[in-house]
Amino acid sequence: MPPSPDTPSATARAVALLRGLGAPGLAHPGGTLLAHLGRVERQLADWGARPALRLAGLCHACYGTDGFATGLLPLDRRADLAAVIGTEAETIVYLYASCDRSATYRTLAEPDGAFHDRFTGRAHVPERGPRRDIAELTAANELDLAREDPSFRARWGPDLLALFTRLRPLLSRPAWEACESVLAR
Repeated sequence: MPPSPDTPSATARAVALLRGLGAPGLAHPGGTLLAHLGRVERQLADWGARPALRLAGLCHACYGTDGFATGLLPLDRRADLAAVIGTEAETIVYLYASCDRSATYRTLAEPDGAFHDRFTGRAHVPERGPRRDIAELTAANELDLAREDPSFRARWGPDLLALFTRLRPLLSRPAWEACESVLAR
């Protein structure tokens, strides 16, 4: 039986997995990768995200990302992550990790905007739900970096505010308000 994403035990299992994969030992703005992942999960929870998206936020760097190349798990172990956080959350983690940001973010808010998978080189047009998940997770991730690292915010804040302004139709109200609050200063 797959894990239930809406129980605290799923979060505890995910944290145990991340610890076992070395996340506490990887440096990241604001401390360690594990600390960053926890802050992203908490931010999503504060915005009212559903359990699967919060778990995806906690594990979003498991396969590496277009902005953080260090993966904790190879792609051939997707089933291992799904066994811990559930299939829905793992699918979001893969989508986030596989996102070719420069090719995808420009049109992500458009209903027919193509999503480019950096692992396969293929493009597809996702439904609105997955596009919202990517936008919300991206906001939680980037806002954590901006809060933790003033030089990151100074360098990338205007570009991120422009990105999130384009993605605003996909963002929850609390996520958009946080983008304005953190990036418009």
